[in-house]
Amino acid sequence: MLARRNEKSIIVFMKTVSIYTTDTCTYCKQAKELFKEKGIEYNEYNVGHDADKRKEMIDKTGQMGVPVIQIGDDVMVGFDRTAVLEALGM
Repeated sequence: MLARRNEKSIIVFMKTVSIYTTDTCTYCKQAKELFKEKGIEYNEYNVGHDADKRKEMIDKTGQMGVPVIQIGDDVMVGFDRTAVLEALGM
């Protein structure tokens, strides 16, 4: 469970957020900045260093492109700010 606190209330997200990244991926950095801006906790897997997570990412998507963002059961290849916010219910 993820929580985001703002001045008026606490918003609770029941979805786990994960991102598969590499060190040089600009869109990965943009996605992580969005999560930080919105106070969203996430799991980060660097597929440039972790072969098991790289295989897991490929098994989920059939692709090698990053970022791969998983929010609950929704899996997205690439970074689309609007789609990410929608999947988060924001």
